Amino acid sequence: MTQQKPQRKEPASTGAILVINCGSSSVKFSLIKPLSGETLLSGLAECLHTPDAKIIVKLNGEKQTYKLPEPFNHQTALSVLVEQLQQLGLVKDITAIGHRVVHGGEQYSQPTLITEDVEQAISQLAKLAPLHNPANLIGIKACQQAFENLPQVAVFDTAFHQSMPEKAYIYGLPYSLYKAHGIRRYGFHGTSHYFVAKQAAEQLNKPLEQCNLISAHLGNGCSVTVIKNGESVDTSMGMTPGEGVIMGTRCGDLDTGIIFHLVENLGYSIGDVDKLVNKESGLLGVSGLSNDGRTLENAMLEDNHAQATLALTIFCYRIAKTIASYSASLTQLDGLIFTGGIGENSNWVRTEIVKQLALLNFSLDEEQNKATRFGASGNIATKDSRACWVIATNEEWVIAEQSAQLLTNLVK
Repeated sequence: MTQQKPQRKEPASTGAILVINCGSSSVKFSLIKPLSGETLLSGLAECLHTPDAKIIVKLNGEKQTYKLPEPFNHQTALSVLVEQLQQLGLVKDITAIGHRVVHGGEQYSQPTLITEDVEQAISQLAKLAPLHNPANLIGIKACQQAFENLPQVAVFDTAFHQSMPEKAYIYGLPYSLYKAHGIRRYGFHGTSHYFVAKQAAEQLNKPLEQCNLISAHLGNGCSVTVIKNGESVDTSMGMTPGEGVIMGTRCGDLDTGIIFHLVENLGYSIGDVDKLVNKESGLLGVSGLSNDGRTLENAMLEDNHAQATLALTIFCYRIAKTIASYSASLTQLDGLIFTGGIGENSNWVRTEIVKQLALLNFSLDEEQNKATRFGASGNIATKDSRACWVIATNEEWVIAEQSAQLLTNLVK
């Protein structure tokens, strides 16, 4: 099916983009002006498919919570959102809907106007992202009903990493598995890495295409990306978000022999293994306490909790080791970026990681590091160090900006 141009004739940048990030039981949304990044409204519908379903709307710094009526599903949540937008007089400002879609495979390296063909492709790619792509499709179909006259755009988490060379994305498996089934490394958090790289380029006063950076997105999910001349050339996550450094509940890189041992000798089923490595491991599994970095830091610093200390120590070492390994991809390095919930807010984690990167000429200004938290951004390195930034990510703005750019080009 040929893509159709959106019905609106005016450039998309004159209005606002409603950004939708749809999970299996939640919908995160933001109404954003794509040129300035100004957020007019934001919020979250959560606990969907349960009687506890609710929607939280944030406007002008104030939050309002509404209980969702039956049926407690995505369509109901979006219907309530439309009502709120109408009451606030904001519906007329919406130019398009921008959707976060987790997996775009090799087909999609750019924002894409959603058609039936694109929906079918997203559905087919669900085999690579079974927890994410089906939920993203639910959000797309619900928005098509709620905003039937507006164009819908898909922005893919994997798109930024489509510039990786074969040497970075091919596994040491028979090449036929890649050719026949698409088994390769794809990478995720692409919109976040792209956004913070652009911000770092502004700090360097250089075009992004001339910048060489390493970006560490650290939250419940974590990934490290090396950016050469403005493009992703390697990243720690793989075919799924389970590869790479240890995370909140994911184990990250694992000897595959452990899986065979669990199944053959300890009686685990494949489902048990999947639950173990994705939901019961990482910081939670090692600490036996929590997947939340704040809880673990408090337990470590205030209670001298041995396993919390071990979990955070492993976490920081694996990240530092990954960052150091990416020097193989670069001949020069402009700086290191920390972003994501942990990367932006934990000065302890940043200190622990950077002190293991002395050979790469990184060192932190202790006071600046402590002060740069809770939305603050800036260079926290000493004068003699390579640059080391904390940059608050804004994936929603990237989705709004890229959706607007696509639609503006289509109406020309």
